[in-house]
Amino acid sequence: MSPTSRRVVRLPFPLTFAAFIALALVGLGAPVARAQNANEKKGDKPLYVDYKGVQIGMGADEVRKKLGEPKDKGETQDFYMFSEKESAQFFYVKGKVMAVSVNYLDLKMAPLPKIVLGTDIEPKADGGMFKLVRYPTAGYWVSYSRSAGDDPLITVTMQKIQ
Repeated sequence: MSPTSRRVVRLPFPLTFAAFIALALVGLGAPVARAQNANEKKGDKPLYVDYKGVQIGMGADEVRKKLGEPKDKGETQDFYMFSEKESAQFFYVKGKVMAVSVNYLDLKMAPLPKIVLGTDIEPKADGGMFKLVRYPTAGYWVSYSRSAGDDPLITVTMQKIQ
């Protein structure tokens, strides 16, 4: 038989049946997992709605009026350095805030996950943490991230859902 000829591979019935059942269970399990996804809070209002009065959808000029002149100003992004331990980036699409990312280098200055997300986050063995919660009704998601180590970087981000 040549390498280009067609051959039908026949698997034993028990193996074929087991594969079919496994695929069916995976297919049935996916909607259940999606429906129980704790990272989507349908109808819930996010706790983290602004940073220093800046909200998703606000105009770049409003941000600059509220926070002053940024350290680095751009058409699509502004960078603010509020102290050596706190900075923020504001990302713009068509002149409107589509994301806010705030970095803290001091645990005492950073908000707790419960304040940002409404729930505690179980730290990993190395002390790192991460959780993202989507708020489809509000139109954005919020995440909390803490790097591992003794001097962690804490990043709180909110971004418009595209």
